[in-house]
Amino acid sequence: MKLFFGEINNGKVIINDEEQQHIVKVLRMKNGEEIHVTNGKGTLASGKLVIEGKRANIEVAEIKTDYPDFNPKLHIAIAPTKNIDRIEFFVEKAVEMGISEITFLQTEKTERKNINIDKIRKQAIAASKQSLRFHFPVINDLTKLTDFLKNINPENTFVAHCHENLERIGLKEIPNLEQITFLIGPEGDFSEKEISHLANNKIKAVSLGSQRLRTETAGIFVAAWNYFL
Repeated sequence: MKLFFGEINNGKVIINDEEQQHIVKVLRMKNGEEIHVTNGKGTLASGKLVIEGKRANIEVAEIKTDYPDFNPKLHIAIAPTKNIDRIEFFVEKAVEMGISEITFLQTEKTERKNINIDKIRKQAIAASKQSLRFHFPVINDLTKLTDFLKNINPENTFVAHCHENLERIGLKEIPNLEQITFLIGPEGDFSEKEISHLANNKIKAVSLGSQRLRTETAGIFVAAWNYFL
């Protein structure tokens, strides 16, 4: 399946401009080839490619709506690593495994103070198409931990940290939920002050095993765990 991104409204399909350039100039696709276009919100249009000059359109044969998304929905709030390649790798793999939302956390020990959010969103779209996802994840920019905690439900929110002297539950102890939010700290972990703040907000701590995982590894681990639920 050749999957592309575009707008789908009232039976009309408009392929994204960058996707059109990719179809015409890079892939050099021909008129009449079968293509599929998703809006990233659970709708898929199928049909034949129509090339007019430098423009690529689709002659729609079928539109299917309400494709199911992954369940449970997983939201990972993660502190970006100093080496951005590592966090981009996490985004790509987590998207392939069905993550619904990613928020980048600004914590006391977060070394990276800015990220190219547009680039990461494009990478998330590319990973979604590559893995044939019809629901694209939400990618949120850097958010202060204190601000993030104002809009979460503590009943389905968990934090993975490395403070072994504090109480932590295992992943198997997490109940069946429709939505799960995981917080993953920066290189150097959350500070004790932040962990106390999380506990005061009734967010339960979770152990990811006996090994100390890097930030991006912990994110991928949680995404894989959710994928197999």
